[in-house]
Amino acid sequence: MFTGIIEEIGHMRRIHSVGQAMVLTIGAKKILEDVHLGDSISVNGVCLTVISFDNESFSVDVMPETYRKTNLRKLQAGTRVNLERAMAANGRFGGHIVQGHVDSTATIISRIPEENAVVYRFEPEDKHIFRYIIAGGSITIDGISLTVVDVTERDLAVSIIPHTLAQTVLHDKKAGDTINMECDVLGKYMERLLKFGPADASAGNSKKQSTLSASFLADHGFM
Repeated sequence: MFTGIIEEIGHMRRIHSVGQAMVLTIGAKKILEDVHLGDSISVNGVCLTVISFDNESFSVDVMPETYRKTNLRKLQAGTRVNLERAMAANGRFGGHIVQGHVDSTATIISRIPEENAVVYRFEPEDKHIFRYIIAGGSITIDGISLTVVDVTERDLAVSIIPHTLAQTVLHDKKAGDTINMECDVLGKYMERLLKFGPADASAGNSKKQSTLSASFLADHGFM
């Protein structure tokens, strides 16, 4: 699990591809301070597993499913990528719960300066994810925990402060580029729970009707 607070910008050193499978070798410094084989590292918001490392870089496998559903397939040698280690149990939770499981890629449709900020607007490839996106809610863009400032039926926008722009690869992104998007996991679990009514008697439970409903959540300020 991650928090969406980018620790370092890494650089692609090598990309070895066989069909839709890849091995990425990424140059880094801070990420390598306590790295171990099998560690999870978020690369542009994608949770990947360290398969080897040295003093200057680490390597990860990318399977075909990840290749198809993320922007990692567009990487080239020299490309900069956002990096974050898995959250430490004794660390500050600076962003929000980020799993590193990309819901959809999205296209940047505009990048507009607004005083000290830059407003990015994105159009997701998978329109079904709009059910999980609300104005003022959390969204993960290329691994960065951000707040949605506007959402329509077609697109959504986030506003980026100078520090975030300087410390992440959003600085490199322009209209037409592809980013990885992960929605807040809390909305996904809530949707799943709302689909269930009576408890399953076959599992040894009573048939008491669930009290969790859309109206219940609305009455208590969750919707």
